[in-house]
Amino acid sequence: MFKSLTALFTVSEIKNRLLFTLGVLFIFRLLAHIPVPGIDTSSLQQFFSEFAILGFLDIFSGGGFQNFSIITLGLGPYINASIIMQLLAMTIPKLEELQKEGEYGREKINLYTKALTIPLAVIQGFGTYFLLSRQGVISTLSVFQIVTLIITLLAGTLLVMWIGEILTEYGLGNGISVLIFAGIISQMPTSTFQMFEISRSSGNYFPLIIMGIIAVLSVAGIIMVNEAVRKIPIEYARRAAGTISYGGGVSYLPMKLNQAGVIPIIFAVSLVFLPSVLGSYFSSSSNVNLVNIGAFLTTNFSSQSWTYVILYFILVMGFTFFYTALQFNPEKIAENLKQSGAFIPGIRPGKSTADYLYSVLTRITFFGAIFLGFIAVLPTILPMVTSLNSSFAIGGAGLLIVVSVVLDTVRQVDSLVVTRNYDSFLK
Repeated sequence: MFKSLTALFTVSEIKNRLLFTLGVLFIFRLLAHIPVPGIDTSSLQQFFSEFAILGFLDIFSGGGFQNFSIITLGLGPYINASIIMQLLAMTIPKLEELQKEGEYGREKINLYTKALTIPLAVIQGFGTYFLLSRQGVISTLSVFQIVTLIITLLAGTLLVMWIGEILTEYGLGNGISVLIFAGIISQMPTSTFQMFEISRSSGNYFPLIIMGIIAVLSVAGIIMVNEAVRKIPIEYARRAAGTISYGGGVSYLPMKLNQAGVIPIIFAVSLVFLPSVLGSYFSSSSNVNLVNIGAFLTTNFSSQSWTYVILYFILVMGFTFFYTALQFNPEKIAENLKQSGAFIPGIRPGKSTADYLYSVLTRITFFGAIFLGFIAVLPTILPMVTSLNSSFAIGGAGLLIVVSVVLDTVRQVDSLVVTRNYDSFLK
């Protein structure tokens, strides 16, 4: 880590990439503060305080959603399109074949992802207008004004996608991830200052210290879980051709403890807030029965209720198993090992190998899912059990993203340093 930090300021190529990254992030933050006209910002802030899911969506726009800027939708449609393409690639044979075609296949899938982003951005833009207009945050617009608004939001999403791509090519880290990282980090000073002010006004700094310790332990835990790998030994059969034998050797099949990353939390958030959103919608109805249903949903599924916490935790665990099962296919891996002449010591090739891999995958995914669920609900539980009313600085999903981006960037810096030293050695 120390060598990576030193390289940021001593190696010219890495230093130039760092400066380029900082410049692009500055432009990105400026875009997040260019508002779309006709928005009641005070009503928007109040609406944000009532629905925590909007704060989660604001992560992917770098604060643009909270300001209703030209990049309000941010990277949300692109991320949704990427997730959909990942799921389709696991179920559609042609897309699965494209994934195996190297750089050409990745470029084609990326092209399909961008094409899918456009209709998703249009749908999300209209949904955003409909939601905000129902709440009185934005005035009712004519058809031409609605089309103009949606085109503006779509253009903002495409602009952010382009910024992410040039950041990937000329900057440090994965551009899309770095932009999300910037959006999360930008919220930290305000959130931390709010918690400090609450502690100062009450004269009790103990909860703040406890939350700081929990934050440090959470980061350490995320690093350990993200880097944790179960290595399954793989042996290759030796083959003989006359008096010459070849092949053989031992390697490992790595199985990550957290193979799903932050995807289960994104899936779970989209569902866990649905009851409270429906409750708010039903509460404004003229039908008494719908009003009663709305009151029930709002009361029992608000972000401050234990029902919400339990449901959120269960959804994260369920989606972790679901997404991991889509990503890791024990039967296919067992078949590939068999065809390449490899086997797990003590396990018969074929079905026995698949069953063994499935049992190992289930065990490690169980612990990974529990940890992921705990990290997801931790920001909700802390204000409920402490005297602080402010939520945990950047949230569970945000914390996972921040740690992952930092680790990936450090790896890239190390790779650039190794490449530079190797080129210098050849010269």
